Amino acid sequence: MHISAFGAALRTPDLRKKILFTLGLLAVYRLGSVLPTPGVDYSAIQRCIDVVQDNSVYALINLFSGGALLQLSVFALGIMPYITASIILQLLTVVIPRLETLKKDGQAGQAIITQYTRYLTIGLAILQSTAILSLARTPGALFSGCNEAIIPNDSVWVILVMITVMTAGTAVIMWFGELITERGIGNGMSLLIFTSIISSIPAQFASILGSRGILSLTFTVLIGLVVIALVVFVEQAQRRIPVQYAKRMVGRRMYGGTSTYIPLKVNMAGVIPVIFASSLLFLPTLLVQLTGSQADWAIWVQQNFGTGTGTYYLMAYFVLVVFFCYFYVSITFNPVEVADNMKKYGGFIPGIRAGKPTADYLDYVLTRLTAPGSLYLGMIAVLPVFAFGSLGVAGDFIFGGTSLLIMVGVGLDTVKQIEAQLQQRNYEGFLR
Repeated sequence: MHISAFGAALRTPDLRKKILFTLGLLAVYRLGSVLPTPGVDYSAIQRCIDVVQDNSVYALINLFSGGALLQLSVFALGIMPYITASIILQLLTVVIPRLETLKKDGQAGQAIITQYTRYLTIGLAILQSTAILSLARTPGALFSGCNEAIIPNDSVWVILVMITVMTAGTAVIMWFGELITERGIGNGMSLLIFTSIISSIPAQFASILGSRGILSLTFTVLIGLVVIALVVFVEQAQRRIPVQYAKRMVGRRMYGGTSTYIPLKVNMAGVIPVIFASSLLFLPTLLVQLTGSQADWAIWVQQNFGTGTGTYYLMAYFVLVVFFCYFYVSITFNPVEVADNMKKYGGFIPGIRAGKPTADYLDYVLTRLTAPGSLYLGMIAVLPVFAFGSLGVAGDFIFGGTSLLIMVGVGLDTVKQIEAQLQQRNYEGFLR
């Protein structure tokens, strides 16, 4: 979006209120991310973070919470319980008929699914906060190599208060996200993740500048800009399937006779496969960290998966991203359902018969699109690691493909929404 367009958005009263409302909630969200939970020794937390700051595993854990998780702040859990709950319900929709029926019921059914998502989010928040605090109450368990007493008073009542505060923090974040979506600009949940990610970038740049110098920082920024340009180019790419609707008489009115298209994006899965793959590959390292095992398999896992830059890790990462890309597209886009809906309303693809031939054609096109899309996702996930590793800044700059995809995707979506609202307000019609 051009600077003049952004200025026009700020000059539009209604749009300005939405932008300022969104920025205000994001500011409160960041404030809650650094506000300690009652019962936590803040100075001990900071000393432990200094001890493990060079550990890439802890850096990846902290990335999506914007530094809040390891500080055990009020918003320590961030938005991830809600994202996890949304993904679980989306997957369950395929196997549970009740959820599938609700999904087809339109807005009323979606409201019920949203309510289920909220309940599941609170349940996951309770489980996650309990697990984190059970580690934190034992010195050296949460922060490997740091034996500070993070929670000086670990009585049952203090732990219960901390669990309640962290769970309530997750509920407040969920409320913020829904408020931004309803009364602000953009998708609230995506903007909260976006804010968490970019909040850590200045510190990472400062770390690179202090340890590697201005030349490494310059090349790091250039590599990031090249990858962002590639992501923008591919995220905008789509295959448009033309659809023609036949004319039909309903009562005394004629409907149909229009042409439209089905937009099939090259990257239909978005960032979900990368999140799935990185989460799955994080489990072996987490298991070693929690058990403290010194067995041969634990040493091998730590050497090859602990840094996030090993050859075996990157190979497994690429393969899992491609697999989850096909898997997620297959459960989110149903060619048979789309073909049936087209046939129901008199639509057809020129040159393709309605019904099963249309479904087969859509499946064929989707499979061919998913192939380059999955390879693109795998490359975006892996190439920044190679590039930043060659500069020697991979340990200081935990800013890989997942972060880039989320930042670019959220940025493009927010800009499109602002531009759409500007066009809606400035449209003058044909009579002028």
